[in-house]
Amino acid sequence: MFLAWLIVCSGPDQAIPDPPREFRAAWVATVANIDWPSKKGLAVADQQAEMRRILDVCKDVGLNAVVFQVRPMCDALYESPLEPWSEFLSGTQGVAPTPKYDPLTFAVEEAHRRGLELHAWFNPYRAWQPAAKGTPAENHISRRRPDLVVTYGKHLWLDPGELDVLEHSLEVVVDVVRRYDVDGIHFDDYFYPYPENGPDGKPLPFRDGVSFANYRAAGGWMSRDDWRRENVNQFIREMYQRTKDAKPWVKVGISPFGIWRPGNPKGIQGFDQYGRLYADAKLWFEQGWLDYMTPQLYWPIKQEAQSYPKLLAWWAEQNRMHRHLWPGGSVSRVGGEGGKGWPASEIADQIEIARKQSGAGGNVHFSMKAILRNQGGVADVLKKTYERPALIPASPWLVGEASVAEPPPARIEKDRLRFAKPIDDVRQIVVAVKGNDKWTHQIVPAKADDEHRFAKIPQNAGRIAYAAVDRVGRLSMWREINR
Repeated sequence: MFLAWLIVCSGPDQAIPDPPREFRAAWVATVANIDWPSKKGLAVADQQAEMRRILDVCKDVGLNAVVFQVRPMCDALYESPLEPWSEFLSGTQGVAPTPKYDPLTFAVEEAHRRGLELHAWFNPYRAWQPAAKGTPAENHISRRRPDLVVTYGKHLWLDPGELDVLEHSLEVVVDVVRRYDVDGIHFDDYFYPYPENGPDGKPLPFRDGVSFANYRAAGGWMSRDDWRRENVNQFIREMYQRTKDAKPWVKVGISPFGIWRPGNPKGIQGFDQYGRLYADAKLWFEQGWLDYMTPQLYWPIKQEAQSYPKLLAWWAEQNRMHRHLWPGGSVSRVGGEGGKGWPASEIADQIEIARKQSGAGGNVHFSMKAILRNQGGVADVLKKTYERPALIPASPWLVGEASVAEPPPARIEKDRLRFAKPIDDVRQIVVAVKGNDKWTHQIVPAKADDEHRFAKIPQNAGRIAYAAVDRVGRLSMWREINR
């Protein structure tokens, strides 16, 4: 009965330490079946088993979030009223898994059961990718609205200059935010396409002449390059605002190419995303049109022309609105044949650099396959580096002055502290135990079923306290409980 649960409120709780805070995530890519599912047409039971293993491994190595790709090419890894089922699931675009289930619902529930956040990852403009070997479904945008689609090399691409493209992509994103219990939405580095060369070896032009001519005919004055950047800026601004209008607590993250422009900071060389992808990621960060920035810093620390620490420090300097900075790293480059890959220690060293950089608060790893394989020992290194459990850094600006969720009642059962089912706003429960003059923390997923919603209490526990974590990562007051 409810009366059997105990709540003992603590007095002054300054002596109870808060747990560490760090975002620890991996990208789970579905395009070309990079990470999940392992191949097209895999049986549903095997798809689900693979997803469970991914999430189990994330939990085992100390991650606290996954970034799951749900829209690789104007298709859906979930049941969408707007776009067809992905070919990377069933093998045929537009064909649902059999027996039918919703992979995003499944992934969200399984992630939350393990105490992991799940961020839904979208590509806003890519409409077809060469790894797709079939043909577009009847309800694919390239067949419904061919006027919005541009052929670019081996790809099909939505034209960001068309207002109907803006509205369609925004509608897709907001539909997921409204219907699924995702913790965040995420976009990578693909805006206008990376340049491809034609048969003559020269870069192909992106054929948006019609939409640009319409813009000029309506009185537009910007150059074509500035107009392209503004098309993307408009998507980012609108996407952020509409997400917050739908669910204020859902985080928005963007993972751009790691170099904004060559020469920023001094000595940095490489691809110019501002000039070639028309992505002004520096502006988005400065304006706070996102909740976390994850620049793809896929270079080793000692590579001076693309210096990991210098680039990370530069991105931190752009963070005028005090959002999160969680750089992306490439675990996929660990190992490799003939000694060409990185040692796993490179990843540990990059994590330590991020921990020491003021304004940074975590890391995202590409991609999950390398961690599943323990490629070059990288999973072992992550498990050691992430030995202490950590909460995701709080984002209090998302809910303003809203009250923090209350911890649920709890009771001691032999060597366990078991919790009652919490209210909806509680995402996790942090347990602090002091034994032998040392505090340790455990993080209990509030979404776990009744049988698994507990913390282990060691025999030497002298003090036991717990607190609730709400949707945006805020910690409640501590409550102490007696044996």
